[in-house]
Amino acid sequence: MSPGLSRRGVRHEWAIVWTSGRRAAAAQGHAAMNADDFMALARLNADYASAVDAGDWDAWVALFTEACVYRVVPRENHERGFPLATLAFEGLGMLRDRAYAIRETLFHDPYYQRHVVGPPRLRGTAGDDELARVGATEGWRVETSYAVFRTKLSQPTTVFNVGRYLDTVVRTDAGLRLACRECVYDSEMIPNSLIYPI
Repeated sequence: MSPGLSRRGVRHEWAIVWTSGRRAAAAQGHAAMNADDFMALARLNADYASAVDAGDWDAWVALFTEACVYRVVPRENHERGFPLATLAFEGLGMLRDRAYAIRETLFHDPYYQRHVVGPPRLRGTAGDDELARVGATEGWRVETSYAVFRTKLSQPTTVFNVGRYLDTVVRTDAGLRLACRECVYDSEMIPNSLIYPI
């Protein structure tokens, strides 16, 4: 807390900043989101990072809608509109298959992941087609920067993957969920192979 500011003063300052941010977003044609939803969105990203870092693949799957899309795409392909993706899954069934493969069938040199995720930035409201695909009535398009560090046993930690999440997040009975997550990574190459979700 800043010197000389009461808790009420801090809340008042936050209210001014939040209101100003919403007005600025509206002026630029971006979607507005109330403070509770914004905090829920930040929690969604935190839960996602925690799940993949801990290797809790059931928790990872639970953060998506039934008719979800998950893609990992190099930045060049994304910017040039090429459809080729390093990983591409559609629907919870494919995510569950990937989770099973990681646990039971994929042979690889084990490593740990650690995600550092930035604050989410609203890019607009979800389109009617996007909402209809997942059976939702409210949603947002969101961009979030990320960095993933990798640690192999007995080796130093290295930067594994850096980029941004381009998400469609929708409101469900269970809270905010990912209807689409596109991981657009900046490098043109990934070291060795991509086993775990980004």
